[in-house]
Amino acid sequence: MTNSVISVENVSKCYLVGHQSAQRERYNSFRDLIGLEARKFGRKVGELTRGQNIVEGDDVEEFWALKDVNLEVNRGDVLGVVGRNGSGKSTLLKILSRITEPTQGRIKIRGRVASLLEVGTGFHPELTGRENIFLNGAILGMTQNDIRTRLDEIVAFAEVERFLDTPVKRYSSGMYVRLAFAVAAHLEPEIVLVDEVLAVGDAAFQRKCLQKLESVAAGEGRTVIFISHNTSALLTLCERGVLLKNGSVALDGKIDDVLKQYTSLHEVYSGGDLGKQMTTPSITAVSMDREALNVGDLVVDISFESPFPLDSIVASFAINTSFGSPVFGSRFSGQEKEDLEEGFRSGVIRFVVRQMPLVGGLYTISVRLGDGQTTYDRRWDVLAFEFGAKLQSASEPSKITVGHMQWPVSWQVSWEDPCST
Repeated sequence: MTNSVISVENVSKCYLVGHQSAQRERYNSFRDLIGLEARKFGRKVGELTRGQNIVEGDDVEEFWALKDVNLEVNRGDVLGVVGRNGSGKSTLLKILSRITEPTQGRIKIRGRVASLLEVGTGFHPELTGRENIFLNGAILGMTQNDIRTRLDEIVAFAEVERFLDTPVKRYSSGMYVRLAFAVAAHLEPEIVLVDEVLAVGDAAFQRKCLQKLESVAAGEGRTVIFISHNTSALLTLCERGVLLKNGSVALDGKIDDVLKQYTSLHEVYSGGDLGKQMTTPSITAVSMDREALNVGDLVVDISFESPFPLDSIVASFAINTSFGSPVFGSRFSGQEKEDLEEGFRSGVIRFVVRQMPLVGGLYTISVRLGDGQTTYDRRWDVLAFEFGAKLQSASEPSKITVGHMQWPVSWQVSWEDPCST
């Protein structure tokens, strides 16, 4: 009897993207315009008949988010899925969650699935936290008595006791995530799917979530598929990893091997324009002075924008090894901008580390933006850099450096004459 609980066979997912045709401006006859509109109408009728979303635009382009993905996940596996933005990670989890259907191929799932993909997924905004707990439990096939026995534990874990009977549409994003994770982790599904949504919570809650996932996987033997850019968390939780690249499986194997390829200079995002969020302050770009790096200095600029004034800014960075081990970090608290009544709306924060005492190797940088009370944006492994080890002269005594910091070390040797003892 097979031990497989998830089987993904030749799965592909295609989205249609509409574009306005450049030829529209060149039409010089009413007949041409009528023909264009007739073809658009016919296409939309066909999409509506097939139950597809209607795509606006004169020209329609196919975008394959996934292409010929094959995957087998056994009972009790903890699988980490990594890849750059746009590689198809979230699309794969949405297909496994039955939120969307594959264009080609098929999936087989044996067991109850709990998903934590985006803030608010699976919750009805008009219902209270308590009502949503019972709704999610019912979806998972649990009885009301089973849910009641776990209710106190769920509420305590989520830390929402005061707001349990408040409609979740009034929850903050952090409260939403805490309750959603507590429901997914405590209502005993056989399969748990978790996207990067945990990055919304604060550091203490993230640690609690990771500890719970570890107990769910190791102690309770459930199957977990975990998407994250946090290599340290992936190493802690997972033994197996999958690297997605351009919608296809580039590597499936031990998590160490997968992360080694993922965090190579060709796979980790190398800064640049990151886009911005519409409702909260966001990190819009991160850039590094590569020439300064050649002489051992780390100079990084963090650009940010906010849709509302910020009275103060807190930024931090962390340098990790390619496998997620922390090496060094620092935190900056910006002073209040007294000369402008509207406060900060955009700016650039630069941090400089002179003559870094690092041994040679590959390192990544993660950055965070907040105001001291709230984390607005966090970018895991947004930059990667190769730091070259200094060559040692053949005439120097043999020295071995252990760890990540290459601090100067003074050695002395005192020889004793054996005849004098």
